[in-house]
Amino acid sequence: MPEKRRKFDREFREGAVRLVNETGKSVAAAARDLGINEGTLGNWVALDRQAREGTKGLNTGDIEELKRLRAENAELRMERDVLKRSVVLWVKEATK
Repeated sequence: MPEKRRKFDREFREGAVRLVNETGKSVAAAARDLGINEGTLGNWVALDRQAREGTKGLNTGDIEELKRLRAENAELRMERDVLKRSVVLWVKEATK
């Protein structure tokens, strides 16, 4: 008979990852304390590390600003590309 899978909300997952990161407990010990599978917690910790890669030494405010600036940069690049295309079309029309 198949086991019913437990669902964990985002807050629980974040708290479990914080427990491992801030207390220095091993994944196995923290999983045992929380009553969850070691592999599940290990996956959550690995995903958190991947998400934080490249942000060492930055506080949360800096990370938020970096995200905002990257989004703004992408928007500005898109606007620049649109302007380039419109100039090309304008020049083609003018030289006819």
